[in-house]
Amino acid sequence: MTAELVRGQNHTLPQTRLEIRVSAGTPVVAGATLGDENGTVRGTEWIAHPGSPQLPGLEVSRQAAADHRLAVDLDALPEPVHRVTVLLALPTGVGGPVRFGAVASPFVAVTGLDGTEIATFTLTGLDTESAVTALELYRRQGAWKVRAVGQGYAGGLDAMLADQGVPRAAELAHSIQDSVTRAMARSVAPPPPRTPDADRVAPGAGAPAPVPPPDGHRPAPQPIAEPVTPPPGATTGGPINYAHPRRQSAAPPPPPPTAPPAEPGRPAQPVAGDATGWSMDERLYNQIWGMFEDLARTTAAYRSAVDFAESRMGQELDRTLSDPRSRIGGAGDRAREEARAKRDELTTRAREALDRDLAQLAAEAAVVEPALPAAFAGWDNPVWHAYRVPMEIPMALRIGDLHLPENPALHIPLLVRLPLERGMWIDSGRTTSDAAVMMDSARLRSLAMECAVAHAARLLAVYPADEFSVHVIDPAGSAAGALAPLVRSGALAGPPASGAGGVASVLAHLTRRVDLVQMAIRAGAADSLPPDVDTGEQLLIVNDFPHGFDDRSVTQLRYLADEGPSAGVHLMMVADREDASAYGPVLDPLWRSLLRVTPVADDHLADPWVGHAWTYEPPRMPPGSLVLEQVLAKVAAARRPRRP
Repeated sequence: MTAELVRGQNHTLPQTRLEIRVSAGTPVVAGATLGDENGTVRGTEWIAHPGSPQLPGLEVSRQAAADHRLAVDLDALPEPVHRVTVLLALPTGVGGPVRFGAVASPFVAVTGLDGTEIATFTLTGLDTESAVTALELYRRQGAWKVRAVGQGYAGGLDAMLADQGVPRAAELAHSIQDSVTRAMARSVAPPPPRTPDADRVAPGAGAPAPVPPPDGHRPAPQPIAEPVTPPPGATTGGPINYAHPRRQSAAPPPPPPTAPPAEPGRPAQPVAGDATGWSMDERLYNQIWGMFEDLARTTAAYRSAVDFAESRMGQELDRTLSDPRSRIGGAGDRAREEARAKRDELTTRAREALDRDLAQLAAEAAVVEPALPAAFAGWDNPVWHAYRVPMEIPMALRIGDLHLPENPALHIPLLVRLPLERGMWIDSGRTTSDAAVMMDSARLRSLAMECAVAHAARLLAVYPADEFSVHVIDPAGSAAGALAPLVRSGALAGPPASGAGGVASVLAHLTRRVDLVQMAIRAGAADSLPPDVDTGEQLLIVNDFPHGFDDRSVTQLRYLADEGPSAGVHLMMVADREDASAYGPVLDPLWRSLLRVTPVADDHLADPWVGHAWTYEPPRMPPGSLVLEQVLAKVAAARRPRRP
């Protein structure tokens, strides 16, 4: 059965010798790039195009044409290759169309050698783009899959090649177009416009699901930008690069072979740490973000398919009702039943595909979660019972879980990179989420401070002894109960500051530290800092803002939010956005610079690929658990001998 893909959807390939057939309403240039485990194209020798049409395991057309057949033998590809990306571009300088929006939507099919269609994709929604990434064939867990991409580039072939990291992309694009121009006399004439049959996904079905519009009480979903660091000029929705953004060396080694390849027709058995990376932690980190991306894209495909089914049923019903003859007798009833039956069939097929992908992701999550290190694990993970103060900083920290309404039980850990590159705003106000509506304001404020303590405890736990300190500003002393675990353990750098004098003292101390560190860095004299300056990372928890803060302290907070992270000082604001509205736009830059999380479940975070509104679940302590106190006690014990 042919899989009719929409943008972002993937499908397992049952065989490795394939043809990729392209049908367009005008001559187009077809090519392909090979990528390694990070999606990187290592050089021009990894690009098949009309001027160089053959690579090991891959052959493309030698000229522009309305129809193409690309031959692919996945077993014959070089060993480092993990991804084959199919590219289409309009030829330039020949008097033809200059944008895909002016021609029929290209149609791409992955077939067996006998012509049997395995997966198809109609590239809809293109406008000013003159080049497009059509499909990806990629290897995951020992099996090859195809993913419908449909990422267009208004900058043309050179912008598309540059997005994949190809060196001297503009020169290569120019040479490809030159070779195409010389061969245009041999181009195949375009066929008549192709009409999709009744059951094929129609234009519009591949559009990403839109972010729900903001209401009057809740800001629009904030994008979660931590997982990827795109190259300059890259656009959201292109190939995802899982490489460690701070590594300057070569690509990481592949994961060790821990599982046999999957049998044809059966999903691969999930294995913890099967992504690439230099260490097990890095492989798990990359695997988690791969699961996050897969869940985002498969859900987008499902929602798009359901929207299309509903839209097509509405159009058919409108056509039926517009004919007066169908309003009388049984013709109208039969037409309505047929329209609903088609809608139900499309929806059922989309749900089956979604359930299949969700089952695979759930199986992977069940294997990955027990294997996580403490920095990535939830508080209920047994790894915390064997906790020891680490000797080095981990690459990331878990600050909660994310899930989508299609499967609330499938949780993906939300990881942020360390050292923190932005602070956090824990919203203590009432939001429109069901959990917040059912709770009174005092309880929300208390939960927000408890979440801040839990986040601070995790940061203290994953840093080596004396390399991370926590300061607290509690102007009215209202957070004494929530702060008790930090105070009793002695893990705080000092008692919580209260009153106007305490607020001013802590802010002055941290502001001075940022100033001195920045001056030392600029002067290249980091070793000349005064002996009273703690060079470890610092976290400032601010409770019940803006109560107890004057204009000077607000200015200092803004300074710490902007300049602090680069100097190792981070903010964690526990505040109600509505309470701070009295300051007007002066605080807008402060809020925008912080990652907003909530003490209760709330769907306010958006992914960087398709913009889903994800429900954020804060970290929870198991009922009756003493894990927080035990971890803080070990942190404090490791710190005491080092103090003078």
